[in-house]
Formats: sequence, C-alpha cells, structure tokens
Amino acid sequence: MFSFTDRFDRLTSGPMTLQIIEKVPAGPDGLPFYFYDILTGGQPVGKISIRVGGNFHTYYNGNIGYEVDGPHRGHGYAQAACRMVLPVARYHGMTALYLTCAEGNIASRRTIEHLGAEFLETCPVPREYFAWREGMERQRIYRLAI
Repeated sequence: MFSFTDRFDRLTSGPMTLQIIEKVPAGPDGLPFYFYDILTGGQPVGKISIRVGGNFHTYYNGNIGYEVDGPHRGHGYAQAACRMVLPVARYHGMTALYLTCAEGNIASRRTIEHLGAEFLETCPVPREYFAWREGMERQRIYRLAI
C-alpha cells in the first residue's frame, strides 16, 4: 500500500528549492505523485512532479513531469530539479524511471539526455493512453536507472 511521506516536502540544493504544492493520490489511470514549485533565489521559475510507481501509461507519460516558465528557460533548472526528486523515487523503492518528451521538444530531449537516461525508442502514442488526442506528437521514451 502506497503512503506519502513528509520527508521530501522541501528539497534544497544550492540556490534551488523544491517546495511541495500537493501530494496527489492515484487516480483511475494515474499514479500517486508529489507536485512541487521550483524556486531559485526564492522566486518561482517552474514546476515539477514525480509520479511513483509504474503502469501502462507511465511508459508514454514518464515518471517525471516538469515545466520551466519562459523567462527562466535555458538555465538548467529542469535538469537540476529532476536530480533533486530522485531521492523521492528511491525512497519509494524505485530503481529506474521512464522519462518522455514529444519528438519535437528539443529542450526536454537535451534535459533528459544530460541526466544520462538511455534512449529506448520514438513511438506513436496508442489510443489506450489516457492522455491520447488526435494529432498527438510521437514520444521519445527514455529509461533512467537510479
């Protein structure tokens, strides 16, 4: 049985802090996840989530989701935040994570590759995927051993 912990409500590394926004229980197709603000110098620059566990949808959605606000892109915040949430996954017994991005998302592709993730494939998303939509871009799928 999954149980959230308060141990990771605030994560700090140098000038960057991840501050918990909410802990979301698993939904019908989803996984439980921790959702954070990414702060640098106390100012919000984006958000990151870490989904714990795995299911059919994880392969296409990934275990980590991140977004960096426009004016703050290009500073490595997404990569640093990804590294900061790895202890959350380890705490919950995970030894590897799926990381994904749309085929044309070069910035996310670079972030994932700089983390050292292994490229598995580029593939269309099946209609059975919970977030499928007409015209959805093919996904690049990676696996990161942790």
